[in-house]
Amino acid sequence: MENQNKKDVLILGIESSCDETAASVVRNGREVLSNVISSQIDLHTQFGGVVPEIASRKHIEKINQVIEQALADAGVTLDEITAIGVTYGPGLVGALLVGVAEAKAIAFAARKPLVGVHHIEGHVSANYIEHPDLEPPFVCLIVSGGHTHLVIVKDYGQFEILGRTRDDAAGEAFDKVARAVGLGYPGGPKVDKAAKEGNPHAVEFPRARVEGSPYDFSFSGLKSATLNYINKANMTGQEICVPDLVASFQNAVVEALVSRAVLAAKEHGYHKVAIAGGVASNSALRAAMEEACAKEGLKLYRPSPVYCTDNAAMIGVAAYYEYQKGTRHGWDLNAVPNLKLGERRAL
Repeated sequence: MENQNKKDVLILGIESSCDETAASVVRNGREVLSNVISSQIDLHTQFGGVVPEIASRKHIEKINQVIEQALADAGVTLDEITAIGVTYGPGLVGALLVGVAEAKAIAFAARKPLVGVHHIEGHVSANYIEHPDLEPPFVCLIVSGGHTHLVIVKDYGQFEILGRTRDDAAGEAFDKVARAVGLGYPGGPKVDKAAKEGNPHAVEFPRARVEGSPYDFSFSGLKSATLNYINKANMTGQEICVPDLVASFQNAVVEALVSRAVLAAKEHGYHKVAIAGGVASNSALRAAMEEACAKEGLKLYRPSPVYCTDNAAMIGVAAYYEYQKGTRHGWDLNAVPNLKLGERRAL
């Protein structure tokens, strides 16, 4: 590679935890040389959600092409790669296994170190790509289809969990409400788009608080209240204004997320707040976080939408910091579909 400093660390990142087959080459933990994503959204739309078996088969079909493309786009060969980073959990077990098996095969054949990455740690790490000044510690709100966490990022790969959802994840609630009003899959982006035309105060939905746990979330009651509203309207023959309904629902979710993130930063004395995960690409959440942080004198960090949803660049970044800490995995690395944040397996 031209002008390559011998100390440069090049990570080949691989991500296959759900329905995106992705590969990326990341230099020194901050510079993305390539980021290739093969999405399966069109395949799963007809089923109203991700079908695990179909996702796994598609990963097998696409993974070699995606990795070859990532190396080509970065202008590097496998020989120049320092280590292989791969998501090993959490996620769909079949989908994860495709990426893990591929990463192990490449690492073994090319004699490269293997570094397993926690998917949620990857989402947090997406913030480092476009923000060279961002370093731990900071507060991070992680919001995706399967996860809603509020954490203090104490160091690279080191987290203190302040709060989490007690029931549904925010993204899950978005998907269920989108399905109920006929917007379809994927729910998050479709709700976001429809809500732009609606009044966020048309329906005042409940905001749940978890007693004794000010940083925890609960979206089950909000989801039920929204579905009950829809059912009642259907039974009484009332017409539902979908933009108003989803704008009101989204407003309740966003308010719960933003208020807790800001409270955590203030109460723990942090001036930096980041957001991460697929729902972090939601325009209402981004705008509300920006406004709240500006009002409270907090600095907000957020990845571009392409780095919010599943991608391998974030996995390459997280793998770089794990690699620098000395994390290496053996050939017994396995997929862990229910891997908890901060948990380490098979080190």
